[in-house]
Amino acid sequence: MTTSPTPAITLAGLSFAWPDGTTVLEDLSGTFGTGRTGLIGDNGSGKSTLLRLIAGELAPSSGTVTATGTVGHLPQNLPLRTGAAVADLLGIRTRLTALRAIEDGDCDPARYDALGEDWDVEARSLAALSRSGLDGITLDRSVGTLSGGEAMLVALAGLRLAGDDIVLCDEPTNDLDRPARHRLYDAIRDWPGTLLVVSHDVELLSLMDATAELHAGALTVVGGPYDRYREQLARDQAAAAQDLRAAEQDLRAEQRRRVEAQTALDRRRRYARTDFENRRRPKMIMKTRAQEAQVSAGKLRGRHDAAVDAAREQVAERERALREDARITIDLPDPAVPAGRRLAELEDADGRMILLQGPRRVALTGRNGIGKTRLLRTLVDPAPHRGVRARPFTRRIGMLPQRLDHLGEDLTILESVRASAPATPVGELRALLARLLLRGEAVDRRVGDLSGGERFRVALAGLVLADPPHELLVLDEPTNSLDLGSIDALVDVLAGYRGGLLVVSHDEHFLERLGLDLRLVLDEDGLRPGTAPLPAQRRFRDRSVDSAE
Repeated sequence: MTTSPTPAITLAGLSFAWPDGTTVLEDLSGTFGTGRTGLIGDNGSGKSTLLRLIAGELAPSSGTVTATGTVGHLPQNLPLRTGAAVADLLGIRTRLTALRAIEDGDCDPARYDALGEDWDVEARSLAALSRSGLDGITLDRSVGTLSGGEAMLVALAGLRLAGDDIVLCDEPTNDLDRPARHRLYDAIRDWPGTLLVVSHDVELLSLMDATAELHAGALTVVGGPYDRYREQLARDQAAAAQDLRAAEQDLRAEQRRRVEAQTALDRRRRYARTDFENRRRPKMIMKTRAQEAQVSAGKLRGRHDAAVDAAREQVAERERALREDARITIDLPDPAVPAGRRLAELEDADGRMILLQGPRRVALTGRNGIGKTRLLRTLVDPAPHRGVRARPFTRRIGMLPQRLDHLGEDLTILESVRASAPATPVGELRALLARLLLRGEAVDRRVGDLSGGERFRVALAGLVLADPPHELLVLDEPTNSLDLGSIDALVDVLAGYRGGLLVVSHDEHFLERLGLDLRLVLDEDGLRPGTAPLPAQRRFRDRSVDSAE
């Protein structure tokens, strides 16, 4: 394990459990150095909770967190703060209110104290928004009117304005389009202080000075970016596999030696019984020798049993070192959509209708704020939008919204899923959630306390429980909060789905794996076909997407 010689954050025996008793972190120790560190780990491993503990938003159950300087925090569920204003995300609300009051003639000394020397706070904030590509966004605008990507960029601009010594970012590239991501990457390269970033964005992780992983309750830090961490993990796992094979060989050898020893003891007992029956020696001597042999045999068996137990423990220890990461294991129900079934139509920029029919896979891309999410929603709640018309032909449409704010923040996981399928027995609901890696008492956790990845799994459960099954799935940035293993699992889940699929995503690697039939691009002029997928990427080669006047 390699760490920075200068620790910026130190964890000592850190433990945290939710009020319902669910343990998230237990006796966690380690350090994060100065510079840029990427923090990875499975969904639900406690990454977001750890950031909140470092930021002081949660109090540890035991142990300590020490940070050398002020701490700023960009949370994962930022887009859910729809009631906040841009000024709130920038962290300037108090100073901006004081400045405007003074400009309106308010001479209350409290206003001057609140403002301090920051008389140009409004101008600096607008300039910061402009540098982030957010020209035209006012400080009083509601976060609910921004796209998820715009909200994230606003908050990042606020972190730069605040100038904290340590900044914690939870999935900062979620919702960002390609240009916005590259602006973020440029900002990361030039970040002036210590940065701790939770992310599954491989491109972002490649910019880090160190990579930390939270796995199985332990923190491991490797010097270098994500690819170096992967190389180190591969070496460690290869060594662990070799150690396991050696331990298994030792166990078989000890078991063989125990059998051989037991065979020899049995042979001696038979000889001794024959001698006794034939009275070859005095009876007293033979009884004494028999007792001594029993004691000796017991000691020998004990030694061999102890050797086998020790070898078996070595195997168990080596098995624990060899990782077997949990995976989502579900199948979406088969809606049996025939190739000719008309599911929806979208009007393109030239007034022609793009027909979505059968089990076809369509990607919708475009810059942040152009209206992709609003266009998707017209399929669920049809309404005209910027000259682009969307009309569904089926009512069996399932949608996973970008913000995942439809789950009921105050409900438990089980209550939220049960609301999607009230007639389904609780045992079946629990079994489904277990396949989504939400097991045991975890289903009693409050939705508002879940990580983004856990929220996604709760939403996915609702799609699985749909009765009748959805004929068209509409997914808005589905990989935003998923770890790399869960993205692999999602690709597998969608690969077996035989309905229509319309997905918005800025994750090019994810889109390439879906076997797209069509790409659509939404820009200022409207909707138009985008770059066609390569034939090798197509899953359903016998189909094509029709366009009709």
